[in-house]
Amino acid sequence: MNVAAKFQTLCNNLTIETGTRSRISERYQEITYKLNKNFWASSSSQNHSYYVGSYGRNTAIRGFSDLDILFVLPTTLYNQYNQYSVNGQSALLQVIKNSILEKYSRTDIGGDGQVVIVNFSDGIRFEIVPAFKNLDGSFKYPDSNKGGRWRITNPMPEIKCIKDNNKLTNDNLINLCRMARAWRNKWDVPMGGLLIDTLANSFLMNWEFKKNSYLYYDWMTRDFLNYLSLQDPQQQHWRAVGSGQYIYRKGQFEAKAKKCHYLALQAIEYQLRKRIFSETLAWREIYGTAYPE
Repeated sequence: MNVAAKFQTLCNNLTIETGTRSRISERYQEITYKLNKNFWASSSSQNHSYYVGSYGRNTAIRGFSDLDILFVLPTTLYNQYNQYSVNGQSALLQVIKNSILEKYSRTDIGGDGQVVIVNFSDGIRFEIVPAFKNLDGSFKYPDSNKGGRWRITNPMPEIKCIKDNNKLTNDNLINLCRMARAWRNKWDVPMGGLLIDTLANSFLMNWEFKKNSYLYYDWMTRDFLNYLSLQDPQQQHWRAVGSGQYIYRKGQFEAKAKKCHYLALQAIEYQLRKRIFSETLAWREIYGTAYPE
């Protein structure tokens, strides 16, 4: 295989399997149906519920574990739980948890103070965020930590921006976001998915070859890793793609990006010298075994 075919195979290997997507969809509909039944007197398995996070942005990769669902509740419930003298947020999360337990009575269900977590036996963890829609399109959601408060999230512009810009870049944006996750996992890089997607979007929209084919993915890797390595290590937050929400640094990633930028340069040099085995080893050192031999 030439370099274009190998990077296309890498992207195919990172795509979530059809069977996994089917299981996710089935569970999503079951959870949505139960919550609609209990809180909206509706039998819909789709309404009021949204995939958010990396799965919602379509940038999650094969082997991911956490799936985020935002479920919109009636405003009357916000008025009810906001009037609690002590931690109405915790009470709301408990009500949501009990509702889901009606469907999955033998499943491990818990929470972390902001979401209800459903741990399925195949390793996929659903994190359900109960939320109330604001007039500007953002959402309030409960945080039961430190006595309880309401937080704001705004995932829809993030999803839309990634989708729209992916079209503008010949589907390269989503592929770059997924490839960056493979690199993050291989190198244990302290970056969350939203920061990866934000920086990938910022880089690619200004990259001169953003509409080119897989043939340019070696250069895309090289230049994106260089872009990451040149981020200010003192910068503590970025503005999220689409929404502009703050994303806070989890740790230093610039040094690992710099090391892998050097590996990408080596891989490209090996390709020019037709040292295919060494080239492949270098790309696999960056991306792991999803890059084909």
